[in-house]
Amino acid sequence: MADFTIAVDRDVHLPPVDEYGPEDWRSETTSIASSLYKGFMENGRRYQTLRESEYFSPSDEQQFETYEVGHIACLLMNSDEPNPLYLAPLSSPKNVLDIGTGHGSWAIDMADMHPAAVVRGVDLFPPPVNWIPPNCILEVDDVLQPWTWREKFDLIHLRHGIGAFTSEEWDNLYKQCYDNLEPGGWFEQIEMDIRCRCDDDSIPADNVLFTWGPRFFTAGAKLGKSLDITKTMRSSIEKAGFVEIHEKTSKWPIGPWPKLKTLKEAGMINLQHWLAGMEGYSMYLLTKYGDPEPWTREEVLVYVAQMRKALTNPRFHTYQRAKRIWARKPFPEEVVVKQEPQD
Repeated sequence: MADFTIAVDRDVHLPPVDEYGPEDWRSETTSIASSLYKGFMENGRRYQTLRESEYFSPSDEQQFETYEVGHIACLLMNSDEPNPLYLAPLSSPKNVLDIGTGHGSWAIDMADMHPAAVVRGVDLFPPPVNWIPPNCILEVDDVLQPWTWREKFDLIHLRHGIGAFTSEEWDNLYKQCYDNLEPGGWFEQIEMDIRCRCDDDSIPADNVLFTWGPRFFTAGAKLGKSLDITKTMRSSIEKAGFVEIHEKTSKWPIGPWPKLKTLKEAGMINLQHWLAGMEGYSMYLLTKYGDPEPWTREEVLVYVAQMRKALTNPRFHTYQRAKRIWARKPFPEEVVVKQEPQD
């Protein structure tokens, strides 16, 4: 089995003493590990308990499979790049951090690509992997807390952080990334626009596909965590102090409708990502923050079934947009100190 590092110096939800026996609380690590793996169940899905604030995405086997499919889709959509894992101009990184590692797929691939580097993947729930490269470390921790890693990183990677943080938490996270990079180190983030789009009118204007994004934006606003961060991520990264900011926006097909073979394959995998993940992505949000009132579990399942039917319609040319940004921490001599105006 893979070895995981579990943070024990954070405030976490511990189970009641009588749940694991009256003496179990004496072993802090055991209690925390048991609580983390157990999570809490709601509407048939399991959610993390490390962070007190709400996070709508489940932490169970079905969702980890969704993350793995999403990783493959991301690789296929960047297959035209010399390096599909990252676009930052790094040749030999020594220390790498993957925030929100999920299934650990990106961190594992990165460790394989750079065997001389130490690659850390961190998330709120232990990923269900049986083997990791010796230079890969998967950790359970909350990146909103003060970071305790001693080394500075050459590259910090973040993917699919949508809905994880409030605006203030995003600012704090970008600041922590900036502070914990080596001068000249790179930060890279890729996020998906969750709206379904179509350019050729193959989808009727009143189709259910066009309700997905707006419905989730409304629920996210009620939750207090924007699901439309592709609009704000560049300005937030720049605000943190990063320079040499690069941006790449792509159209990701949902389904095998493109004529180009590479896009057809990527679209098929992206479709599987949607089909596998829609229930997990929607269940918590809509049963807690559905509009105009919280939905029932059954209403969510019906809605997901309608979405699946529409997404698999071979006549519909559906796509979504993805945005990737990579930016550098300046060297000390590049930092311009802003002087206060003098009276």
